[in-house]
Amino acid sequence: MRDARLRRSLPADVVASRAFTTRPTLRRIEAGDPGVGIGIYAAVLQAMGLLDGLSALADPTNDPTGQRLSAEALPERARIKRRKPRSGSTRPDSNG
Repeated sequence: MRDARLRRSLPADVVASRAFTTRPTLRRIEAGDPGVGIGIYAAVLQAMGLLDGLSALADPTNDPTGQRLSAEALPERARIKRRKPRSGSTRPDSNG
């Protein structure tokens, strides 16, 4: 995050102000402090014009492990479930 801020020639106080946070919190983010909430990280990314990169983290196409696990959980066969007849009725409803 610090490198991205410096590449954009943005002073820490400007980014902190745009992200509605403080410079000490921005320093914690730039140091990778896991105690800072994800919302503050998102606000800093937004302040630097990098918020689109956050959506790529949750994109299923970027998750080969999740795709593999999902594929392994698929049933081997697909079956149509039959409807149970309504009580008191022995034939299907012809009205649809």
